[in-house]
Formats: sequence, C-alpha cells, structure tokens
Amino acid sequence: MKRNENLVPLSRDHHFGLLCSWKIRQGIKKNVSYDRIKKYINYYWQENLSRHFEIEDLVLPETENNILQIQMEKEHIEIRKLINTMNQTNDIRILGDFANALSNHIRFEERMYFPHLEEY
Repeated sequence: MKRNENLVPLSRDHHFGLLCSWKIRQGIKKNVSYDRIKKYINYYWQENLSRHFEIEDLVLPETENNILQIQMEKEHIEIRKLINTMNQTNDIRILGDFANALSNHIRFEERMYFPHLEEY
C-alpha cells in the first residue's frame, strides 16, 4: 500500500527504528557490553527518536478514533521510561524490553494508526 505523502518521512524513520531494534537484539545475542548498547540507544534517541516522537505528538491530527492516538501517546511514554530506566540500571532485560517496545510501537503505527489517519 502506498503511504500518504505526509506520512512518508515518518514511515521512513520507522524503517530505521526497526533496524535499531534489530541491532539491539543482535548485540544482546552476541554479548555486546551493556554500556555499548546503552550508548547506541542513547545516540539513537538523541539523534532520531526524540525528534520523531515530537513530530508525531505535535503534528498528527486528532481523529474520531481517539483510542489510537491515546495508545500512540502511551507507547511514547513507555519508551521514554525505558530509556530512563536503562540509564539508571545495568539490567540487560531493559535493553530487550526497549527493543520490543520500539518495534511493537512501530508496527502499531504502520498497521493501525497510519492507515486510520489516511482514511480520516
């Protein structure tokens, strides 16, 4: 399905978000140090994901189905909390939780939220 031109930049960002999640999982599998993966996540957050969330939070319109927008916002909050937790602990499970939360969030937006916006 061809994405609405206004959503294409966000969908392109999603591709790189899925790649980030994959790299984190690979790093965990290969026993890359916690600090190295944490640095990567913090870099990705500062250079890409924080800006992406700001854009979504500010420019995506409210629609009749507010439930989808509320879910998107809750997932943004959850991902921010995971980043904060990751920076305060050395629990490898948090890294996997972050990778899962990010990829699940992207899949939700691509499969449910963006199609709803295009319809709206």
